[in-house]
Amino acid sequence: MEAERLLQGSCECGAVRYRVPDAFEYALNCHCHDCRAATGGAFKPLGGIRRERLEVERGADGLLIVGGDTDHHARCAACGSLLWSVVREGEYVHVAYGSLDDAPSLRPTMHIWVSEKAPWYEIADDLPQYAEFPT
Repeated sequence: MEAERLLQGSCECGAVRYRVPDAFEYALNCHCHDCRAATGGAFKPLGGIRRERLEVERGADGLLIVGGDTDHHARCAACGSLLWSVVREGEYVHVAYGSLDDAPSLRPTMHIWVSEKAPWYEIADDLPQYAEFPT
């Protein structure tokens, strides 16, 4: 059996490093207000995977957790980089694709929360768009 490929991720200053298998269950671009505010961008490209699959290799004591145990953003306390968000009652993490050092196999397949899209941003690709999170 072939071993899973591991992706490396880190913050801007390098104080926090993590790894996650290249086995995201879904990948999407989220345009909700929270993701836009968290990234400072028009949307957050992310990959969803079960929380226990993400491993912090360095800097766990240097994480800034914004929110509660089952719903939060994890940032580097030193540089502020958004690394991942804990979601879905704490069962999953949404890894911020911008924090990955390696390219994931799964590219975003849709845009969600387009109802909250930044009014100054125009989606210019052909991916499906959903007003909220599709069921």
